[in-house]
Amino acid sequence: MNKFFQLEQNNTTVRTEVIAGITTFLTMAYILAVNPGILSATGMPADSVFTATALASLIATLVMALVANLPFALAPGMGLNAFFAFAVVLGMGYSWQFALTAVLLEGIIFIILTFLNIREAIINLIPMNIKRAISVGIGLFIAFIGMQNAGIIVNNDATLVGLGSLGNPAALLAVIGLIITGGLLAFKVTGALLWGILASTIIGIPMGVTNVEGFRLFSAPPTLAPIFFQFEFSQVFTVDMLIVLFTFLFVDMFDTVGTLIGVSTKAGILKDDGTIPQAKQALLADAIGTTAGAILGTSTVTTYVESAAGVEEGGRTGLTALVTAALFFLALFVSGLFLLVPGAATAPALILVGVFMMSPVKEIEFGDITESLPAFLTMVMMPLAYSIAEGIVWGITSFVILKVVSGKGKDVSVATYIVAAVFVLHFFI
Repeated sequence: MNKFFQLEQNNTTVRTEVIAGITTFLTMAYILAVNPGILSATGMPADSVFTATALASLIATLVMALVANLPFALAPGMGLNAFFAFAVVLGMGYSWQFALTAVLLEGIIFIILTFLNIREAIINLIPMNIKRAISVGIGLFIAFIGMQNAGIIVNNDATLVGLGSLGNPAALLAVIGLIITGGLLAFKVTGALLWGILASTIIGIPMGVTNVEGFRLFSAPPTLAPIFFQFEFSQVFTVDMLIVLFTFLFVDMFDTVGTLIGVSTKAGILKDDGTIPQAKQALLADAIGTTAGAILGTSTVTTYVESAAGVEEGGRTGLTALVTAALFFLALFVSGLFLLVPGAATAPALILVGVFMMSPVKEIEFGDITESLPAFLTMVMMPLAYSIAEGIVWGITSFVILKVVSGKGKDVSVATYIVAAVFVLHFFI
C-alpha cells in the first residue's frame, strides 16, 4: 500500500489517510439525501436515484484513487443537478430521459477532450494569481455553504441574505460544533474535523436536529431498474440538446478545474509552474464518473470542494479517495447510518475548511491592479454567484481586459485570449 500510493513520499500514513477519507465522506454524504430529493422532482424514483448517486460517486472516486492517486472525491454536483431538474425538465419541459442523454453526451465529450489534453491545457493557461484566488474563493464558498446548511445564514428579501436566529436548533448546534471543533484544532487533536462532526451529530439527538426516528442500520440497495440506461437518442441532433449540452459542459468544466486547483493548492501538491500532478488522470475520473452516472441514472458527476476537508486532515494520496469510495459502497447497505448526520453537524467542518483555504491570499500580487482586481473578482464571485465556474469566468475575463487596456496585452497567451472570448460569449447566452 505504501508503494502503490507513495505514502512516505507524500509524508503521510495509512491512519492519516483513513481519517481524511472518512472526513471527506462525512462532509459530502449529504449528497446521498439531497440528490434524490432534487431529481425526484422530475418524476425519477428517489430511492433509485439514491442507488445511482452512491454507485456513480463510488466509480468516479475509485478512478481518482487508483488512476490519479489524488485525495479528491467525486459525486453528482450540486447546481448541475438543480439545472438538470428545474431548468431542463421542469423549466424547458423536457423529459428526465432527455436530460440524462445530455449528461451522457457531456461525459463522452469530456473523455475525448481529456485524452486530447485540452482540459489539462485549460488548467495550465489560468494565470498564477487567479489560481491562488480560486483557492481562497472556494474557501469562502465552502464556508457560505456550511452556514447555509446550518441556518446561520438565511434568505432575506430586503438584502438577499441575512443572519439566522440561534433560536433555530440547527444554527445553535452548528455554533456548538464550531466551538468544539475549533477547540480540538487548537489542541492539535488528530482527526479534529471528524470528531467534531461525530460529536455534533450526537449532541443533535436531544436537540431534535439529528433525526433518529425510523432509523434502520441495514437495508438492501434500492433497484436501479426504473432509471438505468434511459436515454432519448432521437433528440441528440436538436438545437435544444445543443444548448443544454453546452451549459452542462461549461459549468462542469470550470467547476472541476476550479476545485482541482483550489484543493491542490491547499494540499501543497501544486507544482511551482502552477500545474497539477496527474491532472489528466484526475480529469478523466470526473469524465468517466459523468458517463457512468448517466447510464446509472443520475446527473453530472464532478470533483467535490468538500475534498478540502480531508486534505486538511492530512490526506495527500489516492488512499484518502479509496476510503471515501469504500464508504460510498457501504452507504448502499447502511444508508440510514450516514443519512443520520445532519447538515448542521457538517457545517462547522465546512466553515473551518473555509478558514484553512484563505492562506494563498497572502501570495496574491495586490500591488498591480491588473493582477489584484481579477483575483478579487474570482474570490468574491464564487460565493456571491454561488458558482465556482462564474468566479473563474469573471477572473479570467477581467484579467484579459485589464492587461489589454493597460498596454500589457503581450503578457496574455493566445490560448487565454481564446478562453476569454468564449467567456464573453457565455455572458450573452
